[in-house]
Amino acid sequence: MTAETSQTLDRGLRVLKLLADTDHGLTVTELSHKLGVNRTVVYRLLATLEQHALVRRDLGGRARVGLGVLRLGRQVHPLVREAALPALRSLAEDIGATAHLTLVDGADALAVAVVEPSWTDYHVAYRAGFRHPLDRGAAGRAILAARQHVSEGPGYTLTHGELEAGACGAAAPLIGVTGVEGSVGVVMLADAVPERVGPRVMDAAREVAEALR
Repeated sequence: MTAETSQTLDRGLRVLKLLADTDHGLTVTELSHKLGVNRTVVYRLLATLEQHALVRRDLGGRARVGLGVLRLGRQVHPLVREAALPALRSLAEDIGATAHLTLVDGADALAVAVVEPSWTDYHVAYRAGFRHPLDRGAAGRAILAARQHVSEGPGYTLTHGELEAGACGAAAPLIGVTGVEGSVGVVMLADAVPERVGPRVMDAAREVAEALR
């Protein structure tokens, strides 16, 4: 810590990061051990964060990230979109298909950035704001595969006709980006995804992940 920083704020942010990294929440004792502070300090931090709806505690006393984080998260989408656009433009122009960045929004996959190719005679119309269940479409399935730590396979997901008749898709998950769960993909009108598309989508996903780190 330096003279210009706040120790209390730093601890509060560390609490949020610790809670964000677990699906089961943490007890006061567990947070105390991880932070290296006494339980009284943790109680005060949690009480303050609860007042702002950034933390909630369940009936068992385990602390979890609160819904207030979602309100802050909505403001992240424009920043994520801006960081992803160069890689999406390159992908769309290279493949000649509509490229998109998709993030998790509750139980849905939400397209937050879309780039259409400039040189094709036709392409799939796919708009930012489009959402669909995570278990349908390449974008959502790629996210689920990463969430389940599926290591087998090529590292990308292919689908056909799941969201639109005659359209197929390829997507690869964002890997190694703390606090962001999503995928990069393309959607095209074709009977099957050309062989080179999957690896190219993976490259674009890596580019986006690097831009977000």
